[in-house]
Amino acid sequence: MSTAIQWVRSLIFNAQMYVAMLVVGILYLPAAIISANGALAGCHAYCRYIRWSASWIIGLKCEIRGEPPTDEVMVAPKHQSFLDVLIIFGAIPRGKFIFKAILKYAPIIGQFGLRIGCIPVDRGKRGQAIKKMVADVKAGRAVPGQLIIYPQGTRIAPGVKAPYKIGTGALYRELNQPVVPVATNVGVFWPKRGILRKPGTAVFEFLPRIEPGLAVDEFMDRLETDIEAASDRLNREAGFYG
Repeated sequence: MSTAIQWVRSLIFNAQMYVAMLVVGILYLPAAIISANGALAGCHAYCRYIRWSASWIIGLKCEIRGEPPTDEVMVAPKHQSFLDVLIIFGAIPRGKFIFKAILKYAPIIGQFGLRIGCIPVDRGKRGQAIKKMVADVKAGRAVPGQLIIYPQGTRIAPGVKAPYKIGTGALYRELNQPVVPVATNVGVFWPKRGILRKPGTAVFEFLPRIEPGLAVDEFMDRLETDIEAASDRLNREAGFYG
């Protein structure tokens, strides 16, 4: 019976999540048109609302550990669900994403994303994508902020191993900025696919930063080791041993 109730709660939560996106998008549209700060305020308001609504509708609370960066750095998180996008973005003052080029056409997400400085990239052409990422990021560095890039490029379920893509290393070398890895266990509660959301506490842990100056191969090895070890630890903490 409890599983059936959780399914109903998950359906309600999923539906209201998209309704809320529309409402926030409309309410903050005038401010977003006026300035990028207005768009950023709307994005942060939506993140706060989803965190709050998840805690009482589906019983999923979010805990942030470590020190979210406030200076100009790259943020490299483990990506397991849509929720990690919102919580990590909401924890930093001025985040911007490198995202799939097709998302710039998505209602609200695309318009607000471009307004706050997100960088669309066609991932179907790997070499060109890396060059475009570097060029676009360099062009936008006059605006202080935290560039968020997912090193594995897509959502990866807990316990599943997948390669870390070299694009993060290319940006690390070219931008000469510190990188803050982020581990999470949110996928234990909010799976990559499906409707059911489980109650519990999803942890998002900002790990010690990796300073610039390492060789790309050395940086990539350390990034993967730090994120995977911490995420595995958080998964075990949540009761996942897969």
